[in-house]
Amino acid sequence: MPTPDRRALLKGVAFATGSLALGFPRGLFAQNEAIADLKSLTTGIAPISKQERAARIARAQSLMRANYIGAVLIEPGASLVYFTGVQWHRSERLTAAVIPAEGSPIIVTPFFEKPSVAESLAIPAEIRVWQEHENPLLQVSAFLTERGLTKARIGVEETARFFAFDGLRTALPGATLVSANPVVRGCRMRKTPAEIALMQAAPDVTVAAYSWTVPRIRAGMTPLDIGALMTSATRVLGGDPEFALVLIGEAAAYPHGSGKPQVVTPGAIVLMDCGCTVQGYQSDISRTFVHGADPTPEQRRVWNQVAKGQQVAFSAARLGAPAGAVDDAVRAYYTSLGYGPDYALPGLSHRTGHGIGMEGHEPVNLVRGETTRLEEGMCFSNEPGLYLPGHFGVRMEDCFHMTATGPKWFSQPPTSIDAPLG
Repeated sequence: MPTPDRRALLKGVAFATGSLALGFPRGLFAQNEAIADLKSLTTGIAPISKQERAARIARAQSLMRANYIGAVLIEPGASLVYFTGVQWHRSERLTAAVIPAEGSPIIVTPFFEKPSVAESLAIPAEIRVWQEHENPLLQVSAFLTERGLTKARIGVEETARFFAFDGLRTALPGATLVSANPVVRGCRMRKTPAEIALMQAAPDVTVAAYSWTVPRIRAGMTPLDIGALMTSATRVLGGDPEFALVLIGEAAAYPHGSGKPQVVTPGAIVLMDCGCTVQGYQSDISRTFVHGADPTPEQRRVWNQVAKGQQVAFSAARLGAPAGAVDDAVRAYYTSLGYGPDYALPGLSHRTGHGIGMEGHEPVNLVRGETTRLEEGMCFSNEPGLYLPGHFGVRMEDCFHMTATGPKWFSQPPTSIDAPLG
């Protein structure tokens, strides 16, 4: 499941803008006494169980058989964690899981990494090792040969690197390498009740962190100052901070911000886009407000239009509807107001939303032309911002999941710029 490097971008923007805060009186945002009053919201949250992970393997194997795929190769990342529990990094030394359509998976890893890899392994699986002078794909091909899959269709998870794909193609020339999307997406796109519970815990933390942070914003603060408050609160509340993008004034007109100097001033738009993880599952919530003054008529008008845009998207998210229809509905509404058309500015220059789960951005997206039908268990962001270059931007972002009766919010969108946290 491809993940754009959005987190790195957001952190980079925050660093670039916040680094200009040298000399800022840090006592203004050192809130040690107040933050001590916060309590963790995640104590006792249940992690994914062994039974659930076993069910994931069984589901994957069922999808392999249905799609005539003999096995699937998965490199480190969210999909490896999802199926095996193995939390590992990517390097030039291959570590990978091979899940066959029948029987138990294996993990292939360097000999000297075996004890470390075994620490997080959460399913029954043999760990096969390779030495530094050896080709790790020969271990993969040997396993597939043992299983009688030398001429089978072998699925490769979509984020796997080319050297793994090419090495397997060379080591097992009789096999046909295909996309593992029908298997991996088929499992990960529809969240189970246990996953939904973790998906709910993460936004609960982020909403609470917003409630603590926003009242402590003061004139003169930079994005880095505000992000530090949000990150500290998130950590105390029991989340693992992922990102805290803060855009002030004109910078809010650019969805992922600007490296130009920014400080809070009375009457300025402040756009915050923040998220965390809980047991590996993510939140992604944006809030826009005016600091220290009544909103101008223009600020209020655009804010209200975005708030309605969120509701238009939510109403369009019907079971069985194509995901692209949600974006179509929002864009039609904005066009009726004189924005756009399409992605033109001023208007909505990005998709209405993205899938979310173990990664902040997962397939599929709420974007024009996406034909995947909305099904129970799918989770999305809803963030139809409006951006006015040279002036300001407004984005409210809340995530929802599809239930048997339609969409349900993980976090409730605010309904008034006068109460921007809801």
